[in-house]
Amino acid sequence: MESFILGIMTVQTSTFESLQAGIQTKQFTLGVVGLGYVGLPLVFEFVSSGIPVVGFDVNQSKIDQLSQGASYIQDISNDQVQRCNASGLFTPTTDFSILKTVDVISICVPTPLRKTKDPDMSFVVSAAKSIAAHVRKGQLVILESTTYPGTTEELLQPMFEAKGFTIGEDLFLAFSPERVDPGNTTYTTKNTPKVVGGVTQKCTTLACSTYAHAIDTTVPVSSPRTAELVKLYENTFRSVNIAMANEMALIANKLGIDVWEMIDAAGTKPFGFMPFYPGPGLGGHCIPIDPSYLSWKMKSFNYDARFIGLAEQINTSMPSHVVKTVGIALNNQKKAINGARILILGVAYKANINDVRESPALDIIKQLSTLGAAITYNDDFIPNIQLSKTDSMASTPLNTVEIQAFDCVVMVTQHSYYNITDIVNQASLVVDTRNATKGIASPNIYKI
Repeated sequence: MESFILGIMTVQTSTFESLQAGIQTKQFTLGVVGLGYVGLPLVFEFVSSGIPVVGFDVNQSKIDQLSQGASYIQDISNDQVQRCNASGLFTPTTDFSILKTVDVISICVPTPLRKTKDPDMSFVVSAAKSIAAHVRKGQLVILESTTYPGTTEELLQPMFEAKGFTIGEDLFLAFSPERVDPGNTTYTTKNTPKVVGGVTQKCTTLACSTYAHAIDTTVPVSSPRTAELVKLYENTFRSVNIAMANEMALIANKLGIDVWEMIDAAGTKPFGFMPFYPGPGLGGHCIPIDPSYLSWKMKSFNYDARFIGLAEQINTSMPSHVVKTVGIALNNQKKAINGARILILGVAYKANINDVRESPALDIIKQLSTLGAAITYNDDFIPNIQLSKTDSMASTPLNTVEIQAFDCVVMVTQHSYYNITDIVNQASLVVDTRNATKGIASPNIYKI
């Protein structure tokens, strides 16, 4: 308890009340641990609202770039970083001892999967250990990294309690899932509602008060577990429905039906239907990975998450289906994949972004190369790709005239700079995985 003299009375102020007062009046400093796709946009929004922010990262090159006013994240421009620096409110650093000087700490580190499909919590554990080494009374810690239900209370809470803190009394802990959609200019960090679940009601209140300064809407829920499951459910929903669309593509292919035409027609129903579309496979950090966190967690309850497993099987099979379609298309022109010159258009996991994480294009390239094809790719957003520790490729500038030299063009990512009509007119064969050629009639177009 803190106290101050009011006349002849001594008024006691709790740790919660002191922190809440500071947050409500903007008299607090935010620390963001992990300055990547999630952390850096969060920094920008809080600085823009007048909150001092210290950004922590173990990568010195990132800190150097930010200090020089340069961004390495597509969704944050150099100008935005420079504005943060000019405000005097942003301090990027690798010195985690400064954590003790901030009031609210947000953990925004990666949570990938291991090759065994088990969650790799090493980044979260490392961040939590750094925080635990410097944590002090009266701080709020919020985990934003996507993870399995129970992480906040089962992994983080014991680490802080081991330091002698009582969560909800002298240290506060919450989970609020990141909902960043790279490349989305309509829904950004600021206007995407923030789900918040604290270990106690006081934790939730403090976290909601914090985000209220930079995020338009907060959505409090009853616990960290609920908030953790919210994020996994959102992306499992997408994974399962995309898998259904992919299976419909396989079914429609066997029936000789254009699956995109069918889905568009079904989408005219004003109720009870939401269109999802097939593609070459799932990419990005969230949709291919998040359901596996939930599936892994449920194994501890001896429960088999069957929808998740089936969706993963279908979605991960799509690159092979694309390769099979390429083989059929070439065969119909009396050519083989072995020795064929194939141009891959787009390797980013979705259009108009510079992110290749989990991109199905990488699997397609590897499979076609294994079958003997000579692969070239174009992607102005991704100048280089690393296929293995020793095998890399560089993007080739797109020249529609030179497209004639390729035996097959495979449209994997539909970037907006591609002139689809010109590409179809020049190519001898096009395999379209995105319905990019919609409305173009040509016997040389094959769709998945």
